[in-house]
This record gives sequence, C-alpha cells and structure tokens, in this order.
Amino acid sequence: MKTVIREGNDCVYRNLDFNRRYRRIGWVTGGFFGARHYMQNYLKQNPPISEEMLRSMMMQMGQRPSEKKLHQMLNSMKAASKNDNK
Repeated sequence: MKTVIREGNDCVYRNLDFNRRYRRIGWVTGGFFGARHYMQNYLKQNPPISEEMLRSMMMQMGQRPSEKKLHQMLNSMKAASKNDNK
C-alpha cells in the first residue's frame, strides 16, 4: 500500500482509511455468511425435537403418548432450554 504524508502534519493519506473501511465491511459480511452457513449445517445434522420424534420415543419406552402428555413434555423441554440459555 502506498502511504503519502501530507505536508506539515503527520496524517496519512485518506485512501488508507477508505481501504480499512472496505476491509471491515468485507469481514463483517463474510462473518455473517460464514455464521449463517455454519448454523444451517448444524441444524441439518442436529434437528430440533419435533412432536413426531417425541411420540416415537415415548412409544419405544412403552408409554402410550396422549396429546396432553406430548404437549406437557414439549413445554417442559422448551422451558428447560430457555433456562439453560439464561
């Protein structure tokens, strides 16, 4: 990069500031798309638990899944995950 010092003071040429801004914008957009890609892959590999998955788990454990029980378990799991995030 070419640095030019103005006469009489120690300020560097303005183009360096613009280049830094563009680099920062590039890093921010790259970080955003990188994080988005990572989260999409993570959710593909580890999907959140749905009602069907919970129903099949209960049947495997030998329980009869009623709608009331399913919703209670889903709500308790949601509440537990909210408490973990805090």
